[in-house]
Amino acid sequence: MGRKLNFIVLAALVLLALICGTEYQVLSTIDTIDSGDTAWMIVASALVFLMTPGLAFFYGGMVNKKSVISTMLQSFVALGVISILWVIVGFSLAFGESIGGVIGNPMTFFCFKDVSVSPNPDFAGTIPFLLFALFQLKFAIITPALITGSFAERIRFRSYIFFMVLFSVFIYSPLAHMTWHPDGLLRNWDVLDFAGGTVVHMSAGLAALAAAIYLGKRKHAIEKPANIPFVILGTGLLWFGWFGFNSGSALGANTDAVIAFANTNIASATSMITWLFFERFYNRKMSSLGACIGAIVGLVAITPAAGFVTIGQSIFIGFVAAIVSNIAIQLNKKSKIDDTLEVFPSHGVGGIVGMILTGVLAKDVGLIYGETTTFTHHMIALVGVAVFTFFGSLVLLKIVDLVLPLRVRPDQEERGLDLSQHGENVE
Repeated sequence: MGRKLNFIVLAALVLLALICGTEYQVLSTIDTIDSGDTAWMIVASALVFLMTPGLAFFYGGMVNKKSVISTMLQSFVALGVISILWVIVGFSLAFGESIGGVIGNPMTFFCFKDVSVSPNPDFAGTIPFLLFALFQLKFAIITPALITGSFAERIRFRSYIFFMVLFSVFIYSPLAHMTWHPDGLLRNWDVLDFAGGTVVHMSAGLAALAAAIYLGKRKHAIEKPANIPFVILGTGLLWFGWFGFNSGSALGANTDAVIAFANTNIASATSMITWLFFERFYNRKMSSLGACIGAIVGLVAITPAAGFVTIGQSIFIGFVAAIVSNIAIQLNKKSKIDDTLEVFPSHGVGGIVGMILTGVLAKDVGLIYGETTTFTHHMIALVGVAVFTFFGSLVLLKIVDLVLPLRVRPDQEERGLDLSQHGENVE
């Protein structure tokens, strides 16, 4: 079974090279390209790309020493798997011709057909459409990588790759379409998500919760991070890359990008400081690990609101997110759910807090401006996205488990995933 599957994958790659081998078409609208917007979006795309290796260091430093390589590779391999999947059908499912506002037609941009270097005014009228597709690819890459922290130290590598493909097709792509496509259900329902509060963080957080419940607890959970400097390095790379994540979502070198840039930094800084002093308030150490988690929570929470709030409001978002996520982590530690790296309390809860506060604070349409529509729609969307992602992920996990067992054997878990899955170790 294993060798046949490997052969099928390799043969499929060769076939795809032949199918997708068309030349890029340059249309007459090439003169509408804005060089400043294009330059910024190339940089922003590269910044978001950097977030996935950053996540690898962030997660890799927090796990047991026997599973550092495996955990880092689970993030890193998404760069390869999702890139290919996005070209074949992922982009089309997310941004193709709308089917009921829920999903894109898989044939619209199949194998990047009609994804030219000319702008597409429906998505971004001043940059090449190909660049828009590549920018969105980086979001699709990091989302399943975020989930891996919940089942670290106990999942089979090939099974994870299979789950990642299914998640991207059946969970991520519909959410991206509903939220960011001009005809998307949530977008036309006035749900505001500047850079991925629902699409990325809530979806990853709820899928992580589902995975942690489905796979069950580790046999021997050792809560001793392998390498704290890795965590600090990963946090720095993530924070740096997040400027592209949020500011790039303005889709141009404009004032929205500047506002998002400022709010991203200030919310993260506030959350980090709040986390440290909240820990000390309860007589816990002001740890470097806590500072890093706090910074990430702030980045998560500001993501949906980045272009819609003021500096003062971004401080408030970072402050609230740090306290709520910190409490959620303490509650999770007391529960029977083994979310290894606290993905749901950090990303899931952080994303929920961000979406709620976006509905409260968003300029002109938020609750504080006397408007109730956006806030009400946000609350309904939160419930809908949570149910869809959580139960959808449970179904996908079951399907994967029936085809390829998800969990490693007890003896493999005892040896560590580095040796049992990859034949490597850090020593």
